[in-house]
Amino acid sequence: MPHIDLPAGYPGIRSLFMYSPQTALPLNHLVQTLLWNPDTSTLTPGERELIATYTSSLNQCKYCATTHGAIAKYQLGGDDTLVKTVISDSTLGNLSGKMKALLSIAAKVQDSGRSVSISDVQHAIVAGATEKEVHDTVLITAAFCMFNRYVDGLGTWAPDNPEVYEAIGKQRAAEGYMTKPFVVQ
Repeated sequence: MPHIDLPAGYPGIRSLFMYSPQTALPLNHLVQTLLWNPDTSTLTPGERELIATYTSSLNQCKYCATTHGAIAKYQLGGDDTLVKTVISDSTLGNLSGKMKALLSIAAKVQDSGRSVSISDVQHAIVAGATEKEVHDTVLITAAFCMFNRYVDGLGTWAPDNPEVYEAIGKQRAAEGYMTKPFVVQ
């Protein structure tokens, strides 16, 4: 049950965006830039969504982890095996060495930004990451710690129906974050 009177039918952060359109616009621009725009990072949108998913799962934010996991699934060709692997253990699966190193940095940022060491960054660079990709990983992780706390701190509604997340994932993967909000009927 939400801690404040939020509009019905909008899950998670969407209800907060409907509640406060003034803050919704810059936050939507931020997530559009961080995760969707093709010219803002050398990480693919799917890789960026994986970082958001991983961070949200570490923060135990059901709405964000499930939503961004569904978006990542569609950004990465429709197979959710990799997404499930990242949520359960980022060191396994068909992840590149670069992505494993970047997710290791994400986990440290999620714990505390001060947990990231120069050796973590050097490891990522040796594994094939650029300094810009390290930067983007830290920024995505930091932003999603904020988003997760916003969503959970106000007790927003996280649907139990996996089909809701599938629909959101498909829409956001195709359209980005600046389109109409998803309404659950």
